[in-house]
Amino acid sequence: MVPSICVFDVNETLLDIEFIAPLFERLFGDSRVMREWFGQLILYSEAITLSGPYTTFFTLAQGVLKMLASIHNLSIQKDDIEELRTRLLTMPAYPDVPAGLKQVKDAGFRLVTLTNSPPDPQTSPLKHAGIDGWFEKSFSIDRVRRFKPAPQVYHMVAEELDVPPAAICMVAAHVWDTIGAQSIGCSGALITRPGNAPLPVHGLPQPQAVAPDLPALATQLIKLWR
Repeated sequence: MVPSICVFDVNETLLDIEFIAPLFERLFGDSRVMREWFGQLILYSEAITLSGPYTTFFTLAQGVLKMLASIHNLSIQKDDIEELRTRLLTMPAYPDVPAGLKQVKDAGFRLVTLTNSPPDPQTSPLKHAGIDGWFEKSFSIDRVRRFKPAPQVYHMVAEELDVPPAAICMVAAHVWDTIGAQSIGCSGALITRPGNAPLPVHGLPQPQAVAPDLPALATQLIKLWR
């Protein structure tokens, strides 16, 4: 069996998290602190998944911002927390995304999304970015209360779509995400957005396709499986 379904990560894969950087420039005087915040956010999302408790990704994001502010001896106000939430919900799509999605869709792949972010009753980040129409379904880890790359997350998607893992290719900008999906039998495709790269460690699963943007990745996926 070859993959017939592309499951797309959302944050930094489809949506540009650099949109959040001005908040960190204003608060910390250095937009690069956004990357420190995002790295800590992923670390602690995985920590609570391993240890058992659960809170939503956005609540955790706010807590990590407060933690970093404490480390940097800064004061965070209610308006700063609200700005973070607003920016998380309104990130734009990368410019290459619509064309890449069209390539994959036109080639006959089914398209869905899988995100660490919880569903929001008022604002859909994909809809705000103008790309929600490409996907037949959107999944959130909130349903199983485990963050990626926990195996339960990818099993949930396969079970909901009623397909074996081998029918799925996880498309992400993060190696930890492709490793998680590949650990249950999915394929993996990596978009090397700025700040991301393959992890060349012997014994770890490597993505079947690697490219700097979605159209280039789509070309590889079509060549591999269509």
